[in-house]
Amino acid sequence: MSKKLTKVIALALALVMVLALAACGNNTTTPATNNETPTTNNDTPATNNDTPATNNDTPATTPDEPDPVEEEPAYLTFGEGTYERGDDEEIYDWALGGYAALLDEAKAASSISERFVIFAKAEAYLLDSAVMIPTTTQGGAYTISRVAPRTVPYVQWGNDDDRLFGMVISDEFLTPAERADLFAMWDEAVAAQDASKYDPAAYLVSKGHTIQNTYATTFQTAPVTIDWLNTSSQSDTEITVNCVDGLVQYDGLNIMNGALADSWTVSDDGLTYTFHIREGAKWYTTEGKEYADVTAGDFVAGFHHMLDTQAGLEWLVEGVVAGASEYLAGGSFDAVGYKAVDDHTLEITLEAPTSYFLTMLTYSCFLPICDSFYQAHGGVYGIDAFAAASADTNTYTYGKSEDVASQVYCGPFLLQKLQQDSEIVIVKNPNYYNADKVTLESVRWVYDNGENPLQTYADVVSGVYAGTGLSASTGTLDAAKEDGNYDKYAYISETTSTSYFGGLNLNRGTFQLEGGAVASPKTEQEKIDTAVALSNKNFRKALQHAFDKKTYNGVSRGADLAETNLRNMYTHPEFVSITEDVTYDGHTFAAGTFYGDIVQAFVDDLGCKITVKDQVDGWYNADAAKEYLEAAKAELGDAVTFPIKIDVVYYSASDANTAQANAYKAKVEETLGAENVVVNLVEATTSADYYASGYRASNGEAGNFDMFYGSGWGPDYGDPSTYLDTFLGEGAGYMTKVIGLF
Repeated sequence: MSKKLTKVIALALALVMVLALAACGNNTTTPATNNETPTTNNDTPATNNDTPATNNDTPATTPDEPDPVEEEPAYLTFGEGTYERGDDEEIYDWALGGYAALLDEAKAASSISERFVIFAKAEAYLLDSAVMIPTTTQGGAYTISRVAPRTVPYVQWGNDDDRLFGMVISDEFLTPAERADLFAMWDEAVAAQDASKYDPAAYLVSKGHTIQNTYATTFQTAPVTIDWLNTSSQSDTEITVNCVDGLVQYDGLNIMNGALADSWTVSDDGLTYTFHIREGAKWYTTEGKEYADVTAGDFVAGFHHMLDTQAGLEWLVEGVVAGASEYLAGGSFDAVGYKAVDDHTLEITLEAPTSYFLTMLTYSCFLPICDSFYQAHGGVYGIDAFAAASADTNTYTYGKSEDVASQVYCGPFLLQKLQQDSEIVIVKNPNYYNADKVTLESVRWVYDNGENPLQTYADVVSGVYAGTGLSASTGTLDAAKEDGNYDKYAYISETTSTSYFGGLNLNRGTFQLEGGAVASPKTEQEKIDTAVALSNKNFRKALQHAFDKKTYNGVSRGADLAETNLRNMYTHPEFVSITEDVTYDGHTFAAGTFYGDIVQAFVDDLGCKITVKDQVDGWYNADAAKEYLEAAKAELGDAVTFPIKIDVVYYSASDANTAQANAYKAKVEETLGAENVVVNLVEATTSADYYASGYRASNGEAGNFDMFYGSGWGPDYGDPSTYLDTFLGEGAGYMTKVIGLF
């Protein structure tokens, strides 16, 4: 088997099993990162599309497709009578050969616009491989909320949109008309690049609202650590980023401002960034006692610690920050381009000019830690030294999840309570250097397993929580219609840049969880037949084009919203655009062309039957699915016995998740014929078992599924590589585990 590198980063959870409350009320229009907006847990991966895209009949790819590392066989060979996993690297090369080479070509491009165009070609090949199928994004759901829009940082990437300090909350739900007025005000402020022109609190008061200074929402997964540099889980960092500041931060107009850095310069060669650390910023204990000054050395300590933990953030900086890759390979930290020139001057040196580097600084891997506090709690530096120290839980006491005193804080809030399956509380830090910008006195997260959405809705109406999405499958939409809240207050929440998708397991290594839960009903021969069939590209395309995402999404959201949050490509189609004309691979793309339009051109070149724009079901095409199936059967010959059995794990306590699973099964079997494909619905009776089968599987081998649609990705910085690198091979890309590899 190939060497497995543990390079992990936060997965944005796409399970539609629970009702997500207005976690951020900002409802970011367009690309927001890993953050759940006030909509129901993304209401299941909705498909948006009206036309099933592309009309070509022949499933073959065009001759100019990059050659795979080896010639692709029609199927893989497995042991007779027993299931044997193949080699991850070999399977990856067969399925995604040429993908990594295109990413390398893009990164070596002579201009940013050319870089984006080549990335778009790489994304087209990823989609054409049919190893994954984008399903939905967040938002696009009926919502009621007391939170004024655009009152948390408005940005497509990083962690800033989890920062709640500036949130404006009313005592009453906002009407659609009031929201429209606020958006018009916001547009004027953006045009003027003047944040003072957007004052939602004053507007709401003029309309008779009373502004609240506390905020409550729910959580389903508690932080497992409060060491923000020893985790790649968004469920950990969405709490802690409210208690620590980074160098820079976006505001509600999507303007980057200084945070703990009050100014910075960039060298003429684009390699050295020098930050002046704000004087007077302090670290505070959970009780609000001053502990130490924030210094440039604390940023160096944070970066060193992040590399040492190898918790899944480090791969973002490899090849970016000078010396980081060499340090991870056993070199000295002295050669890493992170230096404290003095207490208030931080110097960061890059491997090469990186156009998007400043956008990276809003992600958690660049946060500081208090060096003196860390060492006082058993912290040490060095990869091996950290591994040894952290194993000794009696001595190493830094950042323990339920011990809020095991961390110190330099942000707008102090973490004062963290109880698993109960409650999390942060309170305003009265000594925060920017305290006048903090609108909330406290934020409270309450555990909610999602099993009683009508009670949660009642709590929203009574004012316990600020807002919620409304879903047909949970009964909350009907409840809102009955009590009049739908007619008075409902609006459709904005979609974001988080992309959820389904993955096909190309090298399945697990068929039940430890203890026997969530066990596959397949025989050994059926396991082999499935593995062989999924190694065939035309069979994968048949499955993906038989996936009626609109129906699947509609059973949870309702027919009228079945398309509003559908996504058909991995990167948000309007994530970036080119700023100059680019001629590449037979195409000339004009300045201003959005990334998605470029992907569509390359998808068309490949003969794919996919439409990549949002809000249509760009994949479902029954005729194409049948054509691909016939091509696959001809290629597979007698190597397999039909029907092929496809295991789909679902969480049976969730009506929405159960309905989706049944919709997937019904349409796939109807489209391809039950004599060809049978979908086994494999029950997970607990959310923990559901997560363990896919989303929280530690690697590709641990994935207990054939098709899993419970994972997603939110961007970490402002470049398409933040998505596309997650499908790199040899363990370098985290999302390959969702296709059963590495």
